[in-house]
Amino acid sequence: MRLILVAVGRTKAGPETELAARYQDRAAKAGKALGFRAMEAVTLDESRAADVAARKAEEAAAIRRVRSGRLILLDERGKSLGSADFAAQLGRWKDASEEAATLVIGGPDGLDPALRAEADLVLSFGAMTWPHQLVRVMAMEQLYRAVTILSGHPYHRV
Repeated sequence: MRLILVAVGRTKAGPETELAARYQDRAAKAGKALGFRAMEAVTLDESRAADVAARKAEEAAAIRRVRSGRLILLDERGKSLGSADFAAQLGRWKDASEEAATLVIGGPDGLDPALRAEADLVLSFGAMTWPHQLVRVMAMEQLYRAVTILSGHPYHRV
């Protein structure tokens, strides 16, 4: 199963980008032995449409073009899952021979309601609003953590 992180909005060079790349590399290496074939990161441009609804719709269309398999959206109104539960869900999908799981970070205006309705899982990293660059790091770290939990690696300690 492929793991894909899709983020709307460009990243700036700096420590957050480097840390996200480090977790992506770790997840890719650790996941191979478990059957996670790839850990991909896709960056999409923000829409330049005049109004919020049109921007969300354009960004949703771009997300649909690159997504594959199960759709996981990050949204502050989403479900709060612990790392072990998130890992278990990814493991169930992998064991069910899902092609991929796509984790999405929306643009500054949020996610289109129609895309939200298509999601297999809507997750929250808490009620607070986080900068997109930090969310990318946290999402990559949670993917890495999920892989280590599934492999029995001691990275995740309870």
